[in-house]
Amino acid sequence: MSESHNRLSSDRDVISELTTGRLSVYLRCLTYLESLQQKTVSSHEMAQRFHLNSAQIRKDLACFGEFGTRGVGYNVSQLKEHLIRELGIDRTRNVIIVGAGNLGMALADYRGFNGNGFQVAALIDIDPNKVGRASRSGIPVLAYSEMPRVVRERQVEIAIIAVTADAAQEVYDSLAAAGVNAVLNFAPVQLRLQSTVKLKSVDLRINLESLSFYLKSAEDGIAE
Repeated sequence: MSESHNRLSSDRDVISELTTGRLSVYLRCLTYLESLQQKTVSSHEMAQRFHLNSAQIRKDLACFGEFGTRGVGYNVSQLKEHLIRELGIDRTRNVIIVGAGNLGMALADYRGFNGNGFQVAALIDIDPNKVGRASRSGIPVLAYSEMPRVVRERQVEIAIIAVTADAAQEVYDSLAAAGVNAVLNFAPVQLRLQSTVKLKSVDLRINLESLSFYLKSAEDGIAE
């Protein structure tokens, strides 16, 4: 593999980490504009309408090619389809949720996880009292021992960890062993990573503590 190819791959990894969140926002904006049957939109109009930064929009999109026509703007439908391809959601990716408690059940029924590129194939749990049940939308709860089979047969690419902190590492390691390549972790714990598995963590308490810090800083400023 050439040095230039390696450099391009590395650059793309950096771009993805920095911009995919914003690309998802742009996709939502374009989907809304398309629902209004709007044909074109400028970066300035997008920024004004959706409270974004027009220079950032142009910079982000330039990372993936040349888009838009001077004086006209971007073709809404074409740009939307391009972002769908860049985000890899132009095909359905199967997902499993490990943990069929209140959080896992809520995530299974969340419309954002069923459709638009993602499909929850199953909930997984170790509790025999939960196995055999289903979420409100009909997602089945299967035994933890069946996880490798489900991953293999349903070609699961993404898993969501919705278990307690003390069980999360074992679950993560088992998912890696089963061949899952990407994990979204809701357990409030720092996991030991495996190089073959991409991990994203959502720690609600960290976000709340960050907000608390902001409030305290404001309070301290008022007190002074």
